[in-house]
Amino acid sequence: MLVVSQSSLDALVQAVDAPQETVPATVARLVGRTLAELGVGHVFGVVGSGNFEVTNALRLAGVPFTAARHEGGAATMADAYSRMSGRVGVVSTHQGCGLSNAITGIGEAAKSRTPLIVLTADTQASAVRSNFKIDQDALARSVGAVSERIHSPATAVADTLRAFRTARNERRTVVLNLPLDVQSAPAPAAHPGGHPAVVADAQPVRPSAASVRRLAHLINAAERPVFVAGRGARTAGEQLRALAAHAGALVATSAVANGLFQDEDFNLGISGGFSSPLSAGLIQGADLIIGWGCALNMWTMRHGHLISDGTAVVQVDVEDSALGANRPVDLGVVGDAALTAADVLSELRTLQPEPAGKYRTAENAAAIAERSRWNGVETPDLSGGGRIDPRVLSRELDAILPADRIVSIDSGNFMGYPSTYLRVPDEFGFCFTQAFQSIGLGLSTAIGAAMARPDRLPVLGAGDGGFLMGISELETAVRLELPLVCIIYNDAGYGAEVHHFGAGGTDEGGADVGPAVDLSTVTFPDTDIAAIARGFGADAVTVRSVADLKEVRAWVRERPARPLVIDAKIASDGGAWWLAEAFKGH
Repeated sequence: MLVVSQSSLDALVQAVDAPQETVPATVARLVGRTLAELGVGHVFGVVGSGNFEVTNALRLAGVPFTAARHEGGAATMADAYSRMSGRVGVVSTHQGCGLSNAITGIGEAAKSRTPLIVLTADTQASAVRSNFKIDQDALARSVGAVSERIHSPATAVADTLRAFRTARNERRTVVLNLPLDVQSAPAPAAHPGGHPAVVADAQPVRPSAASVRRLAHLINAAERPVFVAGRGARTAGEQLRALAAHAGALVATSAVANGLFQDEDFNLGISGGFSSPLSAGLIQGADLIIGWGCALNMWTMRHGHLISDGTAVVQVDVEDSALGANRPVDLGVVGDAALTAADVLSELRTLQPEPAGKYRTAENAAAIAERSRWNGVETPDLSGGGRIDPRVLSRELDAILPADRIVSIDSGNFMGYPSTYLRVPDEFGFCFTQAFQSIGLGLSTAIGAAMARPDRLPVLGAGDGGFLMGISELETAVRLELPLVCIIYNDAGYGAEVHHFGAGGTDEGGADVGPAVDLSTVTFPDTDIAAIARGFGADAVTVRSVADLKEVRAWVRERPARPLVIDAKIASDGGAWWLAEAFKGH
């Protein structure tokens, strides 16, 4: 538990007056020092005149800094870093256009409830005609972020602490505005009294005894229970495994928690659109589904199709407002996933002293081992004509790339392939920035994840459209000497739209399904992405067949300190298996 006392606050203020510093202490320096002392992990940004001093204050206080090529990239890097490190990341931007450039990445982080601080300059109140003048508070709130600001030199430490606590304890993305006139003002000699001690760590929510008893009785009565863990249960793996083993439950995750139950014999993998046919069938066969820190939304439950008639549904979450938000539940439990699982296990042992087999049969174990992942599902090979089947490509790369990896996913028609075919070692091996459903975030996601876990090989799955949209950050990856493997599923178009809107003509039975559609707005000439990548200083290979992957094997053996871009010319899949389901929500 991190406790910041009154004396510590005073020390933070006085630290900016240290003798080794020759430049007068300012509020900007005080804010940077305070954030560093509170333990922010890494700062990403594009530095301009408005955020120059506060960024350097963070650096001087020991916080690592990564310069991005675009503020949008910086925001997504910080988002991914926070998700994979468990620490509060920081984005640093210039006022006005710097913040607006970052807003898509901020929106993704806010919708994902990523603990993140966006440290942004703001124009002084008197600069009503400044070119940089925008309503930054309203902009932040419009994408779901919390807007805070440094109001004065006297309140600078308290304002910073409030922003940090909101980010960390409430799991929110906070835009902390630093008006130019306030940040350039002299810092106070000492904090002007009265600020109480601050406990920075949130206290986990323990469920009520009544809720624990009801949930234990539901589990005891069930014959085919399934646990689905989401983002809110990423720290509860041990407790959920123990409870599932005693309850006889199969386990699965939402996409963002992929890897949580890796190496578990009864792990169904990702629940929802990415589920294999076997996994989807077993989830549909459940008579009790419990969502642990999981929204049970249209993606995870396939618009409710994975919940059969008569199946009891339970949702466990730390926020009351989340319970039943996406679908009716039979029981909502307000509580931390780990504490709730531990308490329910204790209660269940009084009802059921010995572990129950239930859904954990030998038959199910054998089927799960063989067919729970798409790698084990037979599919026709669409390769030919200079293009490789994306499923064949993904299977081969899963075998070639080292198992100790951290996989990041951009958005698009392709995304199911790296998400389901590439194994990950645990819940910190998969970074899925999809809450805003924006393409173009993948490369920055991979860089931020790599900075959080430098011990693992970073791997990116992206489409050609999204990769080209964010390609400026390839220079960042080269400059950082990241051995980042970028798998580009290149179909020369925005594949989701091509397959969704291009379904004219006749179906397999010859029935008319509508007129053909002009797709020239979402298709492009083939782009030599490998050549472009080499121009950035990365290694690159064009893949049209399995034989072309020999260059990837050679790169893996050498593991140079630079990215590898795999420009894979993929065959059309006619629209990925999960796409039709996904578009029902559009």
